[in-house]
Amino acid sequence: MSVKNAFETSKIVPDVIPTAPTALIGLNYQSGAVANLGNELAPTVVKDQPTVTYDADPSAYYTLVFTDPDNYDGPEPVYREWHHWLVGNIPGNKVDQGEVLSGYIGSGPPEGTGIHRYVYILYKQPGKIDFDETRLTNKSIDGRAAFSTKKFAEKYNLGAPVAGNFYRAQFDDYVPLLYKSLGV
Repeated sequence: MSVKNAFETSKIVPDVIPTAPTALIGLNYQSGAVANLGNELAPTVVKDQPTVTYDADPSAYYTLVFTDPDNYDGPEPVYREWHHWLVGNIPGNKVDQGEVLSGYIGSGPPEGTGIHRYVYILYKQPGKIDFDETRLTNKSIDGRAAFSTKKFAEKYNLGAPVAGNFYRAQFDDYVPLLYKSLGV
């Protein structure tokens, strides 16, 4: 299945973004887990920041968004998206040299909420950006709820996404430990 087809079939288009990416982001976790266009991965195996790979123009800057569009299942979709990681001004494909806007927090779907989609989206920036977002560490959940990848991309003129990937996850025994580490 193509990246575009997977994003459309899983309804990431239009739930998160209006246009599907066509290239794949490689996501390899320290646990040995690999994300692959909607496969199911337990929160336990994605708790650590992955190695992220993608084809890039070495002279360009990129923004990486990692979000859960299934955080809230109420009548107001504005509260649905919860971002887990934001990195901007990534030189080429060197994610570790990018500007961390929000530190990485692994998947933590609450018990009884079913399976969630965890989506990685890559944008090629029009140039280096002066992000005015509040910087968030990976020790707090403040400022992560009610996120909109679409509005974030519009705010910074990011255009259509160039690459993406996603996996699905549901509650496991690691989730309460994650919540405790975040003070929830």
